Amino acid sequence: MRYAVLMDGQVIEVEVDGDRVTVAGQPHTATLGAIPGTPLRQLLLDGRPTTLSVESLGRGRWALAPGGERREVEVLDERALHIRSLTSNGDRQRVSSVLKAPMPGLVLRVQVTPGQAVAAGAGLVVLEAMKMENELKAAAPAVVRAVRVQPGEAVSGAFVADTETKAPS
Repeated sequence: MRYAVLMDGQVIEVEVDGDRVTVAGQPHTATLGAIPGTPLRQLLLDGRPTTLSVESLGRGRWALAPGGERREVEVLDERALHIRSLTSNGDRQRVSSVLKAPMPGLVLRVQVTPGQAVAAGAGLVVLEAMKMENELKAAAPAVVRAVRVQPGEAVSGAFVADTETKAPS
């Protein structure tokens, strides 16, 4: 099955055939397994294990957090990609984005304020989880609408901030 993965303004072609995966033309062997009772998944890519948080945002959108760094992606199969190409009007639509803590942790620093404009990849909040500092970053250029946490607060999948972003056309 072929997919288009939209991430950070790029389209990455992915083809999956059992445990054989081709990403942007590069072949790999990959398996993905759930860790029961958690939002965590164990990815074995070319024999190298990685644990990441995976959260469905609905309609083919996913929040992935390898090493605690949150990235939002959209996954479209060939049919959905074709339909989108036929219905795209070229306008940039405004979409709401809510940033959630990808795993339980403690808020160490809040690096933004409501009304602040941020660039894609800008740090928003720093969490401590599993004895590591994890910076949650903006997935796209945005304006912070609200910050819902304070330093010292414990979070577990909680809303951290609301941002207003522009979707790719």
